[in-house]
Amino acid sequence: MKPSASPFSAGLRCRCPRCGRGKLFQGLLSVAPVCAVCGLNLKNEDSGDGPAVFVGFVISVLVIGLAIVLELLFHPPFWVHYLIWPPVVIGGSIWLLRPFKATMIALQYRHRQL
Repeated sequence: MKPSASPFSAGLRCRCPRCGRGKLFQGLLSVAPVCAVCGLNLKNEDSGDGPAVFVGFVISVLVIGLAIVLELLFHPPFWVHYLIWPPVVIGGSIWLLRPFKATMIALQYRHRQL
């Protein structure tokens, strides 16, 4: 069966790479064993460490840029940076990891089908 969903659309919405409607995750980052809508077996889908690397690149560029802007505009003491940036890095990484992982799984699925 040819995939009907765009890998980027399915990935950003964290949906099944084949039908684009079923939920891909059953927990925070655990891939569901089977798509509830189309029945696609998802047990062997693995994105490896790729999403974490990409999220690290994105978050580091954003945080470094924002930290520089904050420093240049307001000149806060260093403890303000220590207070602000760790939660931003952790929260941003958790927030971005699901869609990056789902997109990588959808792209892997699409390229196996072609």
